[in-house]
Amino acid sequence: EVQLVESGGDLVQPGGSLRLSCVASGFTFSDSAMKWFRWVPGIGQDWVATINVDGSTTYWGFVQGRFTISRDNAKNTLYLQLNNLKTDDTGKYYCAKDNEPPSGQGTEVTVSS
Repeated sequence: EVQLVESGGDLVQPGGSLRLSCVASGFTFSDSAMKWFRWVPGIGQDWVATINVDGSTTYWGFVQGRFTISRDNAKNTLYLQLNNLKTDDTGKYYCAKDNEPPSGQGTEVTVSS
């Protein structure tokens, strides 16, 4: 059974930083592309970033240059480093494998002064 457990969300001031983690189990993590999504009530889901099996990455333009996706295959863990946070980054962040929809509980990021 695929399990994805997100953590690391918090309340942070604009300009601050966070690192989100996603611990994966139930599948061969190193063989899977991984993605981060964000959910905002009233807006819906945004794709944030993807990291492929070869380590190549792509980003939503809104976060390009501020967020960094990475992975540690030895730890079956996906990361998202969030820097220079803006109030518009607020939302619940989820990870997902390949082209599947998010299945975890997500982790809440709130950016507010």
